[in-house]
Amino acid sequence: MEFRFRTLEDLAMISWRSHNVFVTGATGLLGSALVEELLRRGANVTCLVRDWVPRSMLVASGNLERANVVRGELEDPALLERALNEYEIETVFHLGAQTIVGTASRSPISTFEANVRGTWNLLEACRATAKLIRRVVIASSDKAYGAHDTLPYTEATPLVGRFPYDVSKSCADLIALSYFHTYQVPVAVTRCGNLFGAGDLNFNRLIPGTIRSALRDEDPVVRSDGTFVRDYFYVQDAVGAYLALAERMPEPTFVGEAFNFGTETPIAVLDLVRRILVLMDKTKLRPRVLNEATHEIPRQYLDCAKARRLMDWAPQHTLDDGLRAAIAWYRAWEERDRANDHA
Repeated sequence: MEFRFRTLEDLAMISWRSHNVFVTGATGLLGSALVEELLRRGANVTCLVRDWVPRSMLVASGNLERANVVRGELEDPALLERALNEYEIETVFHLGAQTIVGTASRSPISTFEANVRGTWNLLEACRATAKLIRRVVIASSDKAYGAHDTLPYTEATPLVGRFPYDVSKSCADLIALSYFHTYQVPVAVTRCGNLFGAGDLNFNRLIPGTIRSALRDEDPVVRSDGTFVRDYFYVQDAVGAYLALAERMPEPTFVGEAFNFGTETPIAVLDLVRRILVLMDKTKLRPRVLNEATHEIPRQYLDCAKARRLMDWAPQHTLDDGLRAAIAWYRAWEERDRANDHA
């Protein structure tokens, strides 16, 4: 099945109102925020949901009740094709993945099944419904680049993941672009820094874990040696980036391309922990450095010049802006959690 531009509307900016959108990974941090914004803009959203996560922002906010829900897995190709066809999907945001580095190292096969097989299953479903699909935005990651001596990563940096999670993203990224070059599936790939923000309840991640520890007056735990350098990206800016990219597709400049998105303010783990403690007025606490992290890249951060140049894109929040917003959300969440425990 061949993809073609159908009308001049295909080259115009999207009006999301009544637009049919499919979101995988909808109950995750980015998925919850993206679905909320799409609903706010009037889109008809269909969510692929594998596990029922009652404390997910998507569920707790009531937004899931405002969307169509397809229960199932990325590993089920027939289900994906049925969903795209029956809900007449025009735009796909593929965010679904196993996203925890430690989990990937413990369970590489399930990670490869979800992240790699799941991606080609979805792309095959898009190819089978080519008369409907106008754009497919695939979530890759800065981890897809693997370790390089020359930083920051640009989109021209080779994808050389070595550890299970990184390899899964390298593979999914390459497969996505292969479907464009071979079958003209209207794909674009996003490679973002480490996402954080309201609603992330994976407390083994650095930012939510540090904030929760500080709220409980406990010393925060650092799994690595504290020197790892990362680019941390506020989830609301990620939502804006995804929508901005989708709105420019399928213009030839954007389809079949990868784009880096981040704050371009890399920071070492210990420096970030200390910044959070300062923002929370918890400077008497001291990080507990475990130095037990394995299969992780010591230094990785992004160059986002391509998105700035071609999309006139820039994040709307500084790192501190995002951290303050996250701290306020976790503080309110912790208070509600305590209240529920004593109810």
